[in-house]
Amino acid sequence: MAKDDLTPDKLLEQGLATLSSLLGSTWTITPRPEPEGSHGIDVIVEVKAEGDSTYTQLLVELKLSLTPRVVDEVLVPKVGLLRRLSDYTNLMVMAPWVSPKTQQLLRHYGISYLDLTGNISLRVPKPAIVIHTEGATRSPKPLSQEQSKTTLAGPKAGRLVRLLADVHPPYRATQLAQVAGLSLAYVSRLLDTLEDQLLLRRDGRTITDVDWQELLRARATRSGLLRHNSYAGALAPNGVPAVMDDIRALPPARFDGVAVTGSYAAHRVAPLSAGGQLMLYVAPRLNVDDLADDLGLLSVRENADVLLLRAPDRAVFDRAVTLDGLQHVALSQLALDCLSGPGRMPAEGEAVLKYMSEHQDQWRNLSLERLSGKPQF
Repeated sequence: MAKDDLTPDKLLEQGLATLSSLLGSTWTITPRPEPEGSHGIDVIVEVKAEGDSTYTQLLVELKLSLTPRVVDEVLVPKVGLLRRLSDYTNLMVMAPWVSPKTQQLLRHYGISYLDLTGNISLRVPKPAIVIHTEGATRSPKPLSQEQSKTTLAGPKAGRLVRLLADVHPPYRATQLAQVAGLSLAYVSRLLDTLEDQLLLRRDGRTITDVDWQELLRARATRSGLLRHNSYAGALAPNGVPAVMDDIRALPPARFDGVAVTGSYAAHRVAPLSAGGQLMLYVAPRLNVDDLADDLGLLSVRENADVLLLRAPDRAVFDRAVTLDGLQHVALSQLALDCLSGPGRMPAEGEAVLKYMSEHQDQWRNLSLERLSGKPQF
C-alpha cells in the first residue's frame, strides 16, 4: 500500500494484526476508547494473556511519518507523564517505516515501536512480553517519492556534508550556500532533512550544533566509494612505494590533481592493519590514462594494487593536506571514503572517526569567513 493511501485507521488495523500474529491465539488485543487525561494519545490498546488477570495498556501513537526529530520533540516529553498514569501503561508508536536511527532513539528512551515492514520492539514486564524483530533498513516508498525529497545522496550533498563537518558552527544557510557554491534553496531543503534526523540543531535560522560523526556515517550509507565512483585498476610493477615517489615528482599542475585516500591514508591516524590498495583521487581535469602512464602503472582488471578514482566532484580535494610530499584528502573525506569502502575499510573509517573526535582542535578549527574568499571547486 502506498503511503498516500495509508490512513491512521488502516495503519492501526495492520499494526494490531501484526502484533496479534506475533503474540499468538492465547492473547487478546483490544482497542479501548480514549480516556480523559490520555494527553493526545491516538488509541489505547489492552493486551492480555488468556487465563491471566494481569494486562498491560499500550498507549499507541500513530505516525504516517516518523523522524528522530518527532521522537525528540513530540514523543519523549510524553514518556514520563504517561508512565505516571499507570504501572501497566507503555507507550508505543506505529508507523509505515521506522529508520534504524529512529529505532535506536526509541529504544534509548524505552518507547516501543512497530512498523509495517517488520521492525518491532516491545518490552513489557507484566505480563511478560519481549518482542524484537527486524524489517526493512531502507524506506519502502516508491522511487519517485524518494527522489522528490532532498537526501544525502549525490555530489552536492557531499559538498555540504563536508563543510558542516569541517567547520564548527554557528553559521547560517546563506553562508553555507555561498561557500559551497550551492543554491540557497537546495541547502535549505537539505538542512531541513538533517534537522529532522537530529544531525544538526538550529536556533531560529542559525545552526548551533552539528553531530558531525553521525552526519558522516549517514552520508556514507548513501555514497559507496567504489559503487558510486568510476575507477581504473592498475598494477605497480615496481611496487607502491615507487608510485608514491613518482607522484612526488609530478609537476605542480598534475600533483595538485592527485590525492591519497583509503587505507594508505587511514594508516597515518588509524593503523589497524598494513597493506591494502593505494587509492588515489584524480581530479576531473586530468586524464586517468595519461596519469597512469606517468606513474608507470599497468592497467589490470583483477588483483590491482592501485586504484585511480575519478573524483565525482572537485570538492573531494577541499582542505586536502600535504604529508611526506603527498597530497592526502582531509580527514572528513577520508572518513567518508573508508566508511563507504569495501572489506575492512568501514572499520578503518570508525577508527578515523575516533581519531578525529580526540583531535578536534587540530582539524575542526576553520571558519566560514576564512573559507569564503577561497575558490572551492
